[in-house]
Amino acid sequence: MVEVFAVASGKGGTGKTTSTLALGMALADDYDVTVIDADTGMANLLFHTGLSDRETTLHEVLGGDEPVEAAIYERFGMDVIPCGTSLSGFREADPARLREVVATVAEQTDVILLDSAATLGSRSAVLPIVLADRVVIVVQPTIPAISDGLKVQEYATTYGTGIAGVLFNRVTQDEGIDRVSDKAQQYFEGEILASIPESEEVREARRASQPLLAYAPESEAARSYRNATDSLTVRDGEEGTVADRFRNAVIPEL
Repeated sequence: MVEVFAVASGKGGTGKTTSTLALGMALADDYDVTVIDADTGMANLLFHTGLSDRETTLHEVLGGDEPVEAAIYERFGMDVIPCGTSLSGFREADPARLREVVATVAEQTDVILLDSAATLGSRSAVLPIVLADRVVIVVQPTIPAISDGLKVQEYATTYGTGIAGVLFNRVTQDEGIDRVSDKAQQYFEGEILASIPESEEVREARRASQPLLAYAPESEAARSYRNATDSLTVRDGEEGTVADRFRNAVIPEL
């Protein structure tokens, strides 16, 4: 079985990488999980997982210098493929090769999480959403953030990608989340998976180069992420068929 989720937001600062890793660790209790940092321009995942000193990353794979197996690292119960941060690596990376990366990984895991770029203004940013089976949309409970999240949904549905659900993240007590959530439910196709509170533990985990669920597993935010995965049913896809679909995916022209 295998299903691919893109974790996307449409804007920066929503906690997308934190959410990707938290969902990955929670799902890893029941599945083999691989997390891929598909944000080739502004990668962050390596800093959250203690991999900032690794020389082989997704950049080298997309540049044709290394096989995907060389960029896979076992971290916190998951396989992690970080992306580099150098400008030269970004320039040499061919986004189209992400299709083969996902196809190869799909043959050896149950769940793939693609940490997508914050904005949708390039082929490399949109491609994870096109490749995914479904998208988890991460938004803050504000009108601009919800508007950006709806743009992600529009891109996804245009290319036949489903909506797994919406995560409200970095929620503070004064934001009237129940009212916002009820309104958002009218516009988003997926269900509201969870509301994740603003948390100092998230910032501390980032400074410690650990995912939240490793650094503070009993925190309120960590429990909320686990509740989100309880609502996220993984669908069964046949590995070979899914891998072929990725290899033959049409890359959007923007």
